[in-house]
Amino acid sequence: MKLDHLRVAQSSIDIGDPHICSDSLNRNSIIDAIYEPLIQRSKPGYFVPALARTWSLEPDGLTWLFRIRDHVQFHNGDRLTARDVVASMNRIIDPSIGGAFGTQGVYASYIGDAEFSAPRPDIFKIKTREPMADLLDLLSEMPIAPENELDKLPREYTGTGPYFVSSKRRGELVLERYRGHWGKTGVADEVSFIEVPDSKTRSEMVLDRDVNIGSLIDVKDTVIHQDSERTHIKSLESSLCIIFMMNSQEGACSDKRIRQALNYGLDIEAVIKQVKNGAATRLNGYLTPHHFGYNSDTEPYPYDLDHAKSLLAEAGYVDGLKLTIDLPTRMPDEALELGEIMKTYYAKIGIDVELVSYSDRPGYAEMVRDKQIHDLCCFDSSPLSTFRVLREKIHSGFKGPWWEGYSNPEVDRLINEAQRTFDTEKRGKIYQQVFQLIHDDAPWLFLYRPTYYWAVSDKLKEWRPASTGILRLAE
Repeated sequence: MKLDHLRVAQSSIDIGDPHICSDSLNRNSIIDAIYEPLIQRSKPGYFVPALARTWSLEPDGLTWLFRIRDHVQFHNGDRLTARDVVASMNRIIDPSIGGAFGTQGVYASYIGDAEFSAPRPDIFKIKTREPMADLLDLLSEMPIAPENELDKLPREYTGTGPYFVSSKRRGELVLERYRGHWGKTGVADEVSFIEVPDSKTRSEMVLDRDVNIGSLIDVKDTVIHQDSERTHIKSLESSLCIIFMMNSQEGACSDKRIRQALNYGLDIEAVIKQVKNGAATRLNGYLTPHHFGYNSDTEPYPYDLDHAKSLLAEAGYVDGLKLTIDLPTRMPDEALELGEIMKTYYAKIGIDVELVSYSDRPGYAEMVRDKQIHDLCCFDSSPLSTFRVLREKIHSGFKGPWWEGYSNPEVDRLINEAQRTFDTEKRGKIYQQVFQLIHDDAPWLFLYRPTYYWAVSDKLKEWRPASTGILRLAE
């Protein structure tokens, strides 16, 4: 596949600061074309070279050495050196960079006390304060920029990626293929990202041949392509987890039996059919098959009202229970509808639900981060890094930004053991144990992972999105 000009319609084209932690697929698709990290994920738990062609770990389990590729140039013509990596890493952990929706300081919480150095122009060295077997998972998310242009971010974007920014104006960002790239070849000489907030319009633009890719369209907007011979629909069962985190610190949900009852008391398949028109896959735990350490042998909670009632009675709530659920009005956009459905289902097992909605989404994220939720709060768990999910949401010793009071000493011990286990297969098995334990403890209400859809023109019938959902524009 090779095009002169590729046109992509997506709901947002805002890049912002590339060093801010964000899981937006729209944003990350653009960043992925402009920038590159030291290494890239190849499959869950495994990595391949990117800007670093090799890497090694010293016997102390703390010191990592990365050999930087020769003859890699930034878009401004400067040659990449380890000093650029050091400078980029220091900027990534700088608290002044901020974050989106409560993600301030996420990376600093992992490597904020690490030592970065460049003992040679082609060697980047990082020494962590504790063993961190999943360090590569973090580094794969961190784009490298030239040291002498970091002060221009986020006004100007200079990377080593297969594309550079050609022009940007209101509603459109144009990238041009970087012919000096060290390895990959762009799928088109020029790529235009066009901001089209409405899903139906993005879908129609592909049918009308205005664009080549209509990105992340709703399932209902795929119907117009069913009889088309010049367009195709691509789909992906995503790694995004739609869940409700429970307040395990205080109140009724501090009791595991209540948390389990809430999982038994909701017909997830019916919820998926009603809320997502069937365009989602139910979760059997806190991860998806895209995540390292996912356990496919773990059975999802069945819909069982009688068992839910017995658990409530065992916990002492024979005469009923009242719960308050927090809901954002967007991200996920269906949160309010989910709340109403839960209210109906839980009434069948004697639970009276009060719904509280919040229109300020950043403020909602801060409330969750400050652990000021009621009994449950709707959230989307989006990191592809299992390490990040466990450390930011589960481990009671770290009490991360999205931790809501869950505590299991065995889970904490296994997470700590995993970070001292550098053998990937052994670490994966530890994470599978953790997966089953968390499923059984049910600190979350496990709902579903949405299915993503793209409408594409006939010229792209062989194209597929990456397993992450990012639009890979070079091969």
